[in-house]
Amino acid sequence: MVARSYLFVPATRPDRFEKAIQSGADAVIIDLEDAVPTQSKAEARAGLAKWLSPNHPVYVRINAQETEWYKDDVSAVVREGLRGLLLPKSEDPTQVAELAAGLPDSVALIPVVETAQGIWNSHELARCPKVERLGFGNLDFQRDLRILGNGIELLYTRSHLVLVSRLANLLPPIDGVTTALEDTNILLQDIEQARRLGFGGKLCIHPRQVEMVNRGFLPSEQEIAWARRVLEAAEAGAGAAVRLNSEMIDAPVITRAKQILETCGQTPAKNT
Repeated sequence: MVARSYLFVPATRPDRFEKAIQSGADAVIIDLEDAVPTQSKAEARAGLAKWLSPNHPVYVRINAQETEWYKDDVSAVVREGLRGLLLPKSEDPTQVAELAAGLPDSVALIPVVETAQGIWNSHELARCPKVERLGFGNLDFQRDLRILGNGIELLYTRSHLVLVSRLANLLPPIDGVTTALEDTNILLQDIEQARRLGFGGKLCIHPRQVEMVNRGFLPSEQEIAWARRVLEAAEAGAGAAVRLNSEMIDAPVITRAKQILETCGQTPAKNT
């Protein structure tokens, strides 16, 4: 199954690494960037390098390519146990391609787009070697463009990332974080919005968000029931367009129904 939840853990908290792995998150990201103060960068990096193991593969968010810590981060963490690198503030496709050229085949890249320049170059970023999918850094993007909201204010940007991901044949992009930890309604609204727009997962900043994200990026019981009815009607129609209640069932609708069942691990009938 495609990863839905990506849980951040500060690299300064090795006591939380194993807990994060056991949290139910589809992927764990050990963070060397925002979660680590300047004076702790070297120590956190060294500790993470010792901990990395094929027994618990994780992603690592390294520091941005323009920072003084970038090269040391890459040298330290590209080893067995590294599932992939998150590249914050990705803007330059040439730099991403250069990094990809020096990585083993087992290491994926997730450029995180969080600036105006990153959005402008996102189509080229998506086509770089080893890029698994794009991530959206909503908070830094809001800061860069002085945008005051996280809803309709970012609609164009989110839809653009979904579009360029599809054109590059990538997995659907990963939506940014929800900072509200106590109000679950805000998280649920953010998940629903992201999924409706075509995102395939979400960055999490606390283990309590993981279950809701995992559940929220799967089809609902109502969607699954609808998909089954559509495929049953299509099978009965033997390939011709048919009507189900007030809805016309033709090829695009049938494809969508199949996608819903495949997303939740159910196999549609072969003859539909």
